[in-house]
Amino acid sequence: MNCYGQKDDGSAFDGTGVGRCWPILTGERGHYELAAGCDPKPFITTIENFSNQGGMITEQVWDGEDLPYARMKRGCPTGAAMPLCWSHAEYVSLVRSRHDGVCFDRVEPAYQRYVVNPVQSRYEIWTLRHPLRRVVRGKILRIILPAEATIAWSIDDWARDNELDTIHQDELNLWFADFPRAAVSVFAFTLLWKRDQRWENRTWQVSILREQT
Repeated sequence: MNCYGQKDDGSAFDGTGVGRCWPILTGERGHYELAAGCDPKPFITTIENFSNQGGMITEQVWDGEDLPYARMKRGCPTGAAMPLCWSHAEYVSLVRSRHDGVCFDRVEPAYQRYVVNPVQSRYEIWTLRHPLRRVVRGKILRIILPAEATIAWSIDDWARDNELDTIHQDELNLWFADFPRAAVSVFAFTLLWKRDQRWENRTWQVSILREQT
């Protein structure tokens, strides 16, 4: 929800208000149900019930108790934009999708690649914004960094330490290092930024989980 919508007393938006329910999101949920193998007909019917007597679909519907004095009725259009072409397009798309038995805007190459014939990646990706805490044994841990660095690492609680320099990837302008599959339980590492010759004042640990079957 946002703040653009009828106020709680049913009065019009005047710079402040309460965002109400959007019929278009009912259509999106219907597409999700169809993709999950369910019948989206209840969501089609719900959108139709949200429309006015002329069949126009609004941007928002009233989601509070009926307010006769403000002409607000639960599940009926508010004072929001109507007809909203975006809502109508979602409704038409859902009806067509149900007829076809598949989501109208499904990207077929992506569906074939990731659903019909999925290929498991050999890599687990670690970045500063996505610092993995655990990876599956049998995969290569790839550490991706925004600048050149030396990675000091250990697999025996720093009884012995090792160093590996990152490699520059020109097209994406990033640096990375790969650590192959190893039968260990914990992989620990820290970073030395080459340009500033500055160590990160912390150590990361990645738990290595049993390989999936």
